[in-house]
Amino acid sequence: MDNNDILIRLRYALDIKNSDVVEIFKLGGVEVTKLEVPQILTKSNEDIDAEDDDNIRVTNRMLESFLDGLIIFKRGKQEPRPGQTDTAASSSKSHEHINNLLLKKVKIALALTSEDVLDIFEKAGIIVTKGELGALLRKEGHKNYKECGDKFARNFLKGLAIKYRG
Repeated sequence: MDNNDILIRLRYALDIKNSDVVEIFKLGGVEVTKLEVPQILTKSNEDIDAEDDDNIRVTNRMLESFLDGLIIFKRGKQEPRPGQTDTAASSSKSHEHINNLLLKKVKIALALTSEDVLDIFEKAGIIVTKGELGALLRKEGHKNYKECGDKFARNFLKGLAIKYRG
């Protein structure tokens, strides 16, 4: 599942308008115009040459910025703690898996508990245990870390759509 597809499914599930997509990207530190949103929210076709394709491919950094912006959009900007710098360091390394990041950041943005996330997976027709969910939400490098595959990410986004759109 590519990043454009993730963004399309997330936007649909949470019923985010194009103007809000621009605002969320801006909150995450990426400038996107309203005219670029339809190009971003189009599935990239692998059969077509990249030169002929007017679509904008979403990079991991862009998707991470969108997810960071979504947290700020939904929950507000977090005030820095005393002794903490104002600039937020990028939490993701280039090798961290984007699907794990998707689960973590959407969970934070929507203020979901682990039980809520398990219910979302259940709505999509997949049973995930608390242990498996904990492994998916762990920091990469932890001994119990588990990579979130496309199946889990796709079902999570499907469950979100069922929960928030009915």
